[in-house]
Amino acid sequence: MLTDEEFNQWFYNRNLSEQSRKVLEEIRSSEPSRRVGGGKKNVSGRYPSSKMGVTIQFESHKVELPFIYQAEHDEDVLEYYDQPPSIKISYQSENGRNLGFYITPDFFVIRTKSAGWVECKTETKLQELAKKSPNRYSLAEDDQWHTPPGETYAEQFGFFFRLWSDAEVNWVLLRNIEFLKDYYHA
Repeated sequence: MLTDEEFNQWFYNRNLSEQSRKVLEEIRSSEPSRRVGGGKKNVSGRYPSSKMGVTIQFESHKVELPFIYQAEHDEDVLEYYDQPPSIKISYQSENGRNLGFYITPDFFVIRTKSAGWVECKTETKLQELAKKSPNRYSLAEDDQWHTPPGETYAEQFGFFFRLWSDAEVNWVLLRNIEFLKDYYHA
C-alpha cells in the first residue's frame, strides 16, 4: 500500500481534480461496501493480500480470484480494493428508455499511471449481457469488452472503467503463482 506521502505524490503527478481526490480518499478509507457470497455457480472466499495488508474478497474463483492473483503480482498495480462504494451509471436501453441504477464494481485499482474500477465477468456472461443490453456491454474491434455507461462515469474523474473477462486470465502464470505461493510468502 502507498503511504500518505506516496499517495499525495501519485495524485499530484496525475493532475486530477479535487472531486477525484474525494472519490479516491473514500475508496481508500472505506471497508468493502458489501460482503460477497457464493452461489450455485461460483465459489467465494478471501485472499490474504500481502500487497494490501488485508484480506480481499472474491465472489468467483474462475474470474475474480485470478484477477486478484494478477493484481497482487503486477508491479504496475500499487493498490486494489474489493467491493468499492457503489456508483450510479446511466444509459439508454434498446427501446429508448433512460435507465439509471447503482452498481458495485468488483474492484478499484490504482496503477502507476492510472486508476479505475474493474468489473470481472466470464466471457460467456459478457456475451449474454451484450445481447440483452448492447448499450451497456459491447465487444470492440480490439477484442476488449467495454461498458460505455461505466466508462462515461469514470471519465468525469479522470479514471477508467474496465471489464475484465476470464479470457484474459494467464492460466500458466496463475498455476505458477499457486505453486510458488509458499516461496513468495517467505
